[in-house]
Amino acid sequence: MKGENRAAIVGVPPLSVIRQLEAEGAEIIDLDMPLPGVSLPKMAACLPEVYCAILRTVAANALALRPPRIYIDVGRGKCDGAMHVATILRHVLPESAIIAVENHDTEAFSTPRCLAGMPLLEKMRAITESVLSSAAHPSFAACRPTAGFWGVPPRDFSLLKLFPDTTHVFGWARCMENKTPDNSMLEEFFDPEIPTVFFAQSFCAKSALARHLAGKHPCALLVDSDVSASNSGRAKVQAFLELNGVR
Repeated sequence: MKGENRAAIVGVPPLSVIRQLEAEGAEIIDLDMPLPGVSLPKMAACLPEVYCAILRTVAANALALRPPRIYIDVGRGKCDGAMHVATILRHVLPESAIIAVENHDTEAFSTPRCLAGMPLLEKMRAITESVLSSAAHPSFAACRPTAGFWGVPPRDFSLLKLFPDTTHVFGWARCMENKTPDNSMLEEFFDPEIPTVFFAQSFCAKSALARHLAGKHPCALLVDSDVSASNSGRAKVQAFLELNGVR
């Protein structure tokens, strides 16, 4: 392992943790995101194969990198699964400090990227990268939306290429940019005026909320995916957007 001043995060740790790591000059790594050269089979020793692909990615990255410290949000802003993964990593990575935290921050950083006109893949990448910093967000002009994406950032970002640049982001991804992952009112918000895809990772508890909210939206499509977006899932999204006049 390179660098003793490396710290990894899972979910959205409290802003105080990020500021502490920045003050230390630590290299911050997001274990939720697929990393080059790290394959999912690395997690086989500690997690079942039929499990949330994001948490499987967390375990694979942790086992591959073995960072000295891992800060895991185990509160309502993440999921119960993260709490169990923290317990398991303490056993399989005894040399690493597995630090469980809960993010109850209420300071709103706003969601300029969620509303901006830009390719959805680039937008979501910027949103996920924003959790690595305590800096204020740059300003972006809000676009007039023609479609909505509600949910968590998918493990397979290629799914996002199907959406127009005028897609507004809702759900936990919006909470993520706002740095308030435990904000249930913000997570449940959607725009009933635009066709919206409600997305969840397969085997994720948030799929229940996605289904419930999709049932309340007048023009919605419910989609889930595991490690990679399936061809049928892509076809459903593409057909849904085209049938609703979204280009």
